[in-house]
Amino acid sequence: MSEKILIIDDEQDIADLLEVYLKNENYTVYKFYCATDAMPCIKNGDIDLAILDIMLPDMNGFSLCQLIREKCTYPIIMLTAKIEETDKITGLTLGADDYVTKPFRPLEVVARVKAQLRRYKKYSPVTNAGKIQPELSYSKLRLNTQTHECLLEGEAISLTPTEFSILHVLLANAGNVVSIEDLFHVVWKDEYYSKNSSTITVHIRHLREKLKDTSDNPQYIKTIWGVGYKI
Repeated sequence: MSEKILIIDDEQDIADLLEVYLKNENYTVYKFYCATDAMPCIKNGDIDLAILDIMLPDMNGFSLCQLIREKCTYPIIMLTAKIEETDKITGLTLGADDYVTKPFRPLEVVARVKAQLRRYKKYSPVTNAGKIQPELSYSKLRLNTQTHECLLEGEAISLTPTEFSILHVLLANAGNVVSIEDLFHVVWKDEYYSKNSSTITVHIRHLREKLKDTSDNPQYIKTIWGVGYKI
């Protein structure tokens, strides 16, 4: 069964172009030009990845991202015509996994879709069925890579696929420093991330918030300045 991709962009030419390229890769595409029309599809929840434009006519893309994140963990890629770093950081903070600045090459978007889906499926309990993987833990934090569950003091923590991947890498190397470059390589495996450390910084900050951690007195994720992070 092909993965289901949701596209919401009021620029019809862009949405139509992405639809063509994604269908050529045998994805099932649900395309909408506004958030209102897409709501039934979003509420149904049978989606593997969403591509959201920030500037929609009826709803802010950030708000839509936040709405999806309240119930779903599938990857979200934001499309933005703005180049301000604050817009990109806002999207990542609200739960987006990646962003693409317009104008873009459709093949680049397809590559990012594939990268996100690979990571999402890798840590999905469905694709891991039958595999015996150990539980990773540190102090009161537990991460099960088979069931995609994260527990803090016994309570479930909802993580996006990217957050889960980063935490997985850090826990698997607990006690050792993981450089930002290595995090990019292991989590994304894509060269276009290599010089954008702010992406990692935002996801780390979001992880700390969910783990009730702080950078000043970290209980779990410690920053090693100029190098990377460690558990």
